[in-house]
Amino acid sequence: MTQPDLRKFRRNSLRAFAPLLVALLPAGWVAAADYPVRPVPFTDVSFTGGLWHDRQATNNRVTLPFALGQCESSKRMENFDLAADTMKRRAAGEKDFQHKPASQLPFDDSDVFKVIEGAVFCLSVKPDPEMHKRVDGFIARIAAAQEPDGYLYTFRTMHPDSPVDRRMHAQRWLKDSDSSHELYNIGHLYEAGVAHAQATQSKVLLDVCLKSAELVQRDFGDGEPRIAPGHQVIEMGFAKLYRQTGDKRWLDLAKFFLDARGYANKPYSQDHKPVIDQREAVGHAVRANYLYSGMADVAALKNDPRYLEAITAIWENVVGRKLHLTGGCGARGSGEAYGDDYELPHRCYNETCAAIAFLFWNHRMFLMTGDGKYMDVFERTLHNGFLSGVSLSGDRFFYPNPLEFDGREKFNHGHAGRAPWFGCACCPPNILRTMASVGGYAYAVQDERLYVNLYAQGEARAEVRGNSVKITQETNYPWDGAVKLGIAPAKSGTFTLCLRIPGWVRGQPLPSDLYSYDDPTPAAWSVKVNGVAAQAELTGGFAKIAREWQAGDVVELNLPMPVRRVAGNPKVAATQGQVALERGPLVYCFEGMDNEGSVIDVVLPSSAQVVPVAKPELLGGVTVLEVEGAARVQRKKDGGPDATPARMVAVPYAFWNNRGAAPMSVWLARDAAHARGAAAN
Repeated sequence: MTQPDLRKFRRNSLRAFAPLLVALLPAGWVAAADYPVRPVPFTDVSFTGGLWHDRQATNNRVTLPFALGQCESSKRMENFDLAADTMKRRAAGEKDFQHKPASQLPFDDSDVFKVIEGAVFCLSVKPDPEMHKRVDGFIARIAAAQEPDGYLYTFRTMHPDSPVDRRMHAQRWLKDSDSSHELYNIGHLYEAGVAHAQATQSKVLLDVCLKSAELVQRDFGDGEPRIAPGHQVIEMGFAKLYRQTGDKRWLDLAKFFLDARGYANKPYSQDHKPVIDQREAVGHAVRANYLYSGMADVAALKNDPRYLEAITAIWENVVGRKLHLTGGCGARGSGEAYGDDYELPHRCYNETCAAIAFLFWNHRMFLMTGDGKYMDVFERTLHNGFLSGVSLSGDRFFYPNPLEFDGREKFNHGHAGRAPWFGCACCPPNILRTMASVGGYAYAVQDERLYVNLYAQGEARAEVRGNSVKITQETNYPWDGAVKLGIAPAKSGTFTLCLRIPGWVRGQPLPSDLYSYDDPTPAAWSVKVNGVAAQAELTGGFAKIAREWQAGDVVELNLPMPVRRVAGNPKVAATQGQVALERGPLVYCFEGMDNEGSVIDVVLPSSAQVVPVAKPELLGGVTVLEVEGAARVQRKKDGGPDATPARMVAVPYAFWNNRGAAPMSVWLARDAAHARGAAAN
């Protein structure tokens, strides 16, 4: 079947199934040309204490200036200067003049764009005139490196006569489906430009973006060449440009780059099937999760259920078969990729950027459906697989996030622990921008419903049917499940407060059978309004309270946090005969410095007693799990186990490797038969 015939067949098939797909969508979805659930912007949310307040403060104080400094010291910014200088000197008559790049990788431009986006987010919440001036200087240097027709890719502009890197083609774009990252770079540029315009009301960076977008429209707007971006993100970038400008061409281009996929037999970059026909997560995990996020944007903005059907099936594949307990994904180091079903080794890859992209995807799925299960998965990744990516100091980072470490292996791109920066430095800037905007995932509104998705000390303001509602939270979450919410509408009004009751409270680690609790008994959560027990309907993962609200109303939510023993699905080879510990949204691990230097040889039987203990002086203030009744196992010469009693301490996984390199493990053996004890001398 030829490509035109194939496209005609798909169109006819989709017309036939469209009524059924529309019927499966949430009520009201088809009528709105956007997500039916609207997030409360992070600029309207502030954390006033606790975990996220502290981590955002470090992000502003340390990570932001550190990242800006790294853009300079790693010579990423110098590339823009060299590109501008090449154009200037050629225009002055030096026809053959060109520069060699100052850094190593043609996608280094993208790191600068992400840092600028993160800086804008930080400065939106905490203004800093000197830092703002520094960011303006970066933007001016970027604008100077843009070619007159809008092209912006420093590696080509500074060395225009021949490709300076094997990843590039002699002509623009023609190697983008492989490795040039031209479209990837400007996708991050568009995200930064929109963020900057919204935060500052200045169009200086947005104008750079629009000049670039006009070039992409000229080069691709007629449907040719049909190039599928080798590394996705431009799809989300164009969706943001469309929202910012209302120019439908940008949304059409986002859809074009999605629909260009499927004719190259490249599962690595998800270019093996048309996106609407894909049903399984494959290939490079960051690219995949960016793709699925872009598909969600187009599904919402184009009112096209085909994309939603595809990403729903793919999401179920990930959450049911390819997700680590920490919410990390992309288990294979080879190709930084999703593995086969149930391929979830402890010494996995789980790139930090993949976790971040997974957050984007889950949040979009929630905005599409209003279903709390997506925010359950979001919370798991946020508190574990994402937060582990940056040190408490704010200037050391993980690229991979394994669930086991021997204390010596240089698993982190040449480092046995977190590193200050990387040659391929996608993760640190991604952490910067995501950490700064966490508040934007906490609340959302749909019609008369006000969703509370995340629990953290702070305050916010949301518009519910034209009524401005102030929400305050008093809580020590995630260390404690008691949450006191103040609800203060500007005027008395009837609306529905939707409080997420996490899956871990209800006895389910994930909305799948990939993991299970040894004791799945739901915890006895409760909710009161003004001191009186409330009748809250639990649907879609939310306790919903519909009433007339007025200033001074107080809601008390209690989410008990029992310690949970976790088992892996029997099809996961790595977790057979092993157990992990959770409390609340946090996955725990055992580090050598708390446990006599060794953790792999430990058995954690069901009879062991596990007690949570607050340690305000440890790791910035955490709750640890103290274990009585564990055992250490050593293999005797005859192969049998030799067990000795042991007391153990577990710390939250996200906080490991903040006290030096030492062995670490999330999963321990349940009994001596499954012990990984050291051999006898």
